[in-house]
Amino acid sequence: MRTDFVTVYWRDMKKFFRSKYVLITSLIQPALWLAIYGLSMSGSFSLVTAETPIKEGFVAVNYLTFMAAGVVSLTILFTCLYSGTYVQFDKQFGLMKEMVASPISRSQILLGLSLSGLTKALIQTTMIIGFGFILGVKFFAGFTAVNAILSIFGILLFVVLFSMSLMFLSITLGITIEGHESIQSVITLLTLPLFFASNALYQLNSLPTVIQTISRFNPLSYFINGIRYFSLGQKFFAMGTYYEYGTVDILFSLTVLSVFTLVMYLLAIRAIRKVKMV
Repeated sequence: MRTDFVTVYWRDMKKFFRSKYVLITSLIQPALWLAIYGLSMSGSFSLVTAETPIKEGFVAVNYLTFMAAGVVSLTILFTCLYSGTYVQFDKQFGLMKEMVASPISRSQILLGLSLSGLTKALIQTTMIIGFGFILGVKFFAGFTAVNAILSIFGILLFVVLFSMSLMFLSITLGITIEGHESIQSVITLLTLPLFFASNALYQLNSLPTVIQTISRFNPLSYFINGIRYFSLGQKFFAMGTYYEYGTVDILFSLTVLSVFTLVMYLLAIRAIRKVKMV
């Protein structure tokens, strides 16, 4: 098995940990969403839904816990998509030229870059979930120890797929788009619709019909479905809405993410193979 990708991976991780301001701000932003937005809105929604009866078999979930999955998605979205700016810098300053001119195959370069983004996403996701528990996020409430462990593996599977798909997309953008300002604009344009046209912060039935339709084609929505299924259970009540996920629903979400990841990989490998050594 070839391990050339380790060189690319290690170089990118060293750069990440040396950039203290990038590391700190990437953790502070989602933490602020939980601490400020999540806590304040949780109190508001609790007042609105306090008198709503809960059906038997459903678990009541406060808004902070409900939107925690959305904050996880926000963390991964920003971490992975904005990795494309570093790829663009490497291309602009000739480092990408040196990598593709080296004996390392281009598929190994893509793997190394993608795995570094995945590692960052896993580190930040773990820290955000830990911070959420401190604030009062109630993941795995009522789960047995075995179910909690299995659910963690389920969450990791969805995080890996979603992170890799976004890394492939960001690498494609970083390679094909010229100019730092241009790629920043494109990534910002992608990030906002992906996040807000999803079920990250609110239930879909409360959104306008157009947004609901868009969200059904949004891979972020299917990622969040998986996170909520594994962290909250099959049946829960939040913000006046009853949620019930079955095995078919989660397998469908997993399939959508897998297809999205495959398509993004094909685009990324095509883009990196077309990079010219000039």
